[in-house]
Amino acid sequence: MKIAIIGAGAMGCLLASYLAPHHEVWLVDGWQTQVDTINQQGLRRERDGLTTTCHPHATTDAHTVGGADVALVLVKYHQTTWAAQQAAHALAPHGICVTLQNGIGGADVLAETLGDARVTRGVTSLGATLVGPGHVRHAGMGDTVFATTRAPAMIQQLSAAFTEGGLPAHASADLDSLVWGKLVVNVGINALTGILRIPNGMVASHAGARALLTQAVNEAVAVAGALGITLPYSDPLTHVLAVATATAANRSSTLQDVLRGSPSEIATINGAVVRYAHTCGISVPINHLLCVMMDIVDTTTESRIS
Repeated sequence: MKIAIIGAGAMGCLLASYLAPHHEVWLVDGWQTQVDTINQQGLRRERDGLTTTCHPHATTDAHTVGGADVALVLVKYHQTTWAAQQAAHALAPHGICVTLQNGIGGADVLAETLGDARVTRGVTSLGATLVGPGHVRHAGMGDTVFATTRAPAMIQQLSAAFTEGGLPAHASADLDSLVWGKLVVNVGINALTGILRIPNGMVASHAGARALLTQAVNEAVAVAGALGITLPYSDPLTHVLAVATATAANRSSTLQDVLRGSPSEIATINGAVVRYAHTCGISVPINHLLCVMMDIVDTTTESRIS
C-alpha cells in the first residue's frame, strides 16, 4: 500500500516506523526540521532500550506524495482543516482518509473538505513520545481498530498492513463503543494531568485527583448511556484507574501539549461530553469545569510563571 501519514508528531512517527519497512510511507508535516532529519538520517524508534531506524519519505508538500491509497490523520484537532487539505492533495482518486485523532469531531471536519464518502475513523491504544527530530519512543502497545463504514476492502488492507508491521489491528462495523471507550479514559486522565502537571499514575494515587477523575468519568458514562452507547468494559471507573496505573510514568498527550505551550484537545474530549450532555439534558459540572480550566491554561501560555 501507499500510505500518507498527515502529521509527523509522536503518533505519526510511531506508525511510520512500523509501516515503512513493508509499505511506501510518506510523512506530511509543516515542521521542516523534522522532515529534513527523517529524509537525511532516517526515523529512529526507541522501544525497551533498543533503537531501530527506518526510512519513510517525508515532505512538507503533500502534492509530492502522488496517489496514496490511504491518508492517516494524526494531527491535533486544531490542525484538522490543514490536514484535510493535505489529504486531498496526497490521495489517489480511489483513496480514503482515516482519522486516528483523539476525541470526537475530527471526522466531521475532514468530511467538509473530502466528503463523507472518503472519510472514516479508527481508534488506537498505542502510546508514543517524540524525543526529538526524527526520534520517537514507543511508550505503549495496544490495539488499533478501524471502522468499515467506508471502503471496507481498503480498510481490511490497512488493518492487514498494521498487523504485518507488528501492530495489532482489526476492522469493525461498529466503532462507537470503542470510540467512547477511549473517550471515557481520556476524560478521566488528560485534562487533570494537563492542569495539575502530573504523570498519569498520580490521578489514580492522589486522593483529590482521584475524586475528580471519578466524577468526570461517571458523568461521561451517564452521557454515553443516554446516547445508547455500550462501553467496551463493564466497570468504567475501574478500567480508567487501571489504565492510569498501568501508564503511571507516562505524560499524557495533554500534559505534553501544556509543557510545549501548544493548544490542547480537551474541547474534543471533555468538551464532547459537555456538548452531548447538553443535547441529552444531563448535568456534567466537573467536565464543564475541566474544559474551562484547560481553556484558561491554553490561552495564558505567554503569561505562565515557570
